[in-house]
Amino acid sequence: MDGNDELADSAPPEWALLLIGCLLGLATGLFVAAFNKGVHVIPEWAWAGTPNDGAAWLRLQRLGDTWHRILLIPVTGGVIVGMMHGLLEILDQIRQSSSSQRQGFDLLAGVFPTIKAVQAAVTLGTGCSLGPEGPSVDIGKSCANGFSLMMENNRERKIALVAAGAAAGISSGFNAAVAGCFFAIETVLRPLRAENSPPFTTAMIILASVISSTVSNVLLGTQSAFTVPAYDLKSAAELPLYLILGMLCGAVSVAFTRLVAWFTKFFDFIKEKFGLPAVACPALGGLGAGIIALKYPGILYWGFTNVEEILHTGRIASAPGIWLLTQLAAAKVVATALCKGSGLVGGLYAPSLMIGAAVGAVFGGSAAELINSAIPGNAAVAQPQAYALVGMAATLASVCSVPLTSVLLLFELTKDYRILLPLMGAVGLAIWVPSVVNQPMETEPSDTRNSARVYSVVSAAEEKDEVMRRQLDSGHDLELSVIGNTSDSETVSEELLLEDLKVSRAMSKNYVKVPVSVTMKEAIKCMRDNHQNCVLVVDDEDLLEGILTFGDVRRFQSKKSSDTSKSDCRFLDANTCLVSSVCTRGISYCGRARGIFTCYPDTDLAMAKELMEAKDIRQLPVVKRVREPSKEIKRRIVAILHYSSILNCLREEIKSKEISPST
Repeated sequence: MDGNDELADSAPPEWALLLIGCLLGLATGLFVAAFNKGVHVIPEWAWAGTPNDGAAWLRLQRLGDTWHRILLIPVTGGVIVGMMHGLLEILDQIRQSSSSQRQGFDLLAGVFPTIKAVQAAVTLGTGCSLGPEGPSVDIGKSCANGFSLMMENNRERKIALVAAGAAAGISSGFNAAVAGCFFAIETVLRPLRAENSPPFTTAMIILASVISSTVSNVLLGTQSAFTVPAYDLKSAAELPLYLILGMLCGAVSVAFTRLVAWFTKFFDFIKEKFGLPAVACPALGGLGAGIIALKYPGILYWGFTNVEEILHTGRIASAPGIWLLTQLAAAKVVATALCKGSGLVGGLYAPSLMIGAAVGAVFGGSAAELINSAIPGNAAVAQPQAYALVGMAATLASVCSVPLTSVLLLFELTKDYRILLPLMGAVGLAIWVPSVVNQPMETEPSDTRNSARVYSVVSAAEEKDEVMRRQLDSGHDLELSVIGNTSDSETVSEELLLEDLKVSRAMSKNYVKVPVSVTMKEAIKCMRDNHQNCVLVVDDEDLLEGILTFGDVRRFQSKKSSDTSKSDCRFLDANTCLVSSVCTRGISYCGRARGIFTCYPDTDLAMAKELMEAKDIRQLPVVKRVREPSKEIKRRIVAILHYSSILNCLREEIKSKEISPST
């Protein structure tokens, strides 16, 4: 075990962190601009000869002239994405096999997000029904991961970097700096319980967001992601209609997210049942999107031109009517869920905005017709465009769990204070509906989870401090992720996944115990014969006394060889020295001497992982929980938890959740 008495803190000072925040915003802005350029260049080649308003143009063409392109181009994109999935699997195997020898900078850590970004660009460039904002956020987080190499063990400052990267990604993607800042709060700080972060965290988020948006303005132009019509609120009497719209958008989001889950399970089923290789699934997703697009070409990703078309319903000739919008909203839900479930790479922000715009326009148009038919000559209901704007924010908030971001995003786009009241009301009810619908599924009370976060040698107050300091530690969850569908942050924190998993899921009962009276030679022989990297030392009552690792053995041998010049002393000492005098009985933590660290079967894996990383421990004894305070020092062993088992358990959990919560 590591002999350091304090957790290292080699992070730069706060003034340097602010500079890093500026550089992070600059890097994110540049990479997101390059990504967006790629997203626009690929369709120029793939859909050569098609105007910029491709979906509207395709809808007006004869199907006999365009069907082969509508089918084949998304399928081709799916084939390319699937091949890249295979490449990522190969690279992941290389990464795992070389993880023990790798030191310093990890080149593969930069290759993974780069390939994912290319996959997203191909997915979107070939028209598959996903969006670019999730990948943009993950690009920002990947940049933050690169800068976090300077942070060492200071996790508070790593959180600041991750949040700043997320804010920069949204700011450059939507050209909305304020919404980017609140996005970081809702998707990074709040899930990691870091809302009370120090001021430099807020400063880094704001600086990164502003600079990233500025870079986007310079490279991509000052226009917003899409143009919006002027908002019109006829009277306060319309507010109940907006509240009903909010609940409708919430219901649509529930159906949407469940359909994503169903398609993911469906593709998992056919892979297991028929032996279909995973690399073929994205091609099937592209084929499904192409088939739907034969009837409804508006479901194809074509930037935000489809959203703009909906926002001008009734004002331009090419804009779809109310009945067609109803069909288009349903088709978009199915196509997006199909693409996401098949493994195509992209986000749910843009699809959520389009679905919300269609639902809002349909609702507004229908409400106007009903009210006007009931009260002829009445003009108290605004045009469908007003309801489309509110529907966009409500659906985005409900699907992606970002209410504040949605409100501020639409306010930044419209720059109209009149939209705030109906917008906030609709968003509030939209995020409430999924919580009510999903409530029966929540069977585990929160106080049960919290009570399990205990270590036998850490007090409750110290445990609370540790929980508040918990955050993203590894680089895997900073890459573009294919999980996180139910909240389009696109990134499920590994820490959040581990919080829901207990030590009992990963612990092993294959361990070796030796009494305190055995010699070092016997203990070493026992470790080697049983192929273990440690043995647990117990007293006469079979209670845990200490732990002996090969690190302890090496330190013992090194000390003995340096203390004497006798060549056979080490051998003689190993024959005579008792294991009780060499094994680790305690550890220094936070500057204080403590007993040996242990955990319980119902401790969450996130806390176990954090503790092991804090002191470079590779195994923790798992002990039985007892109620008597007098027996708190020594515990009865039930299993052992290896660090590698935590990582294996995490990988299995990620695979099982490949449908689903990120940015």
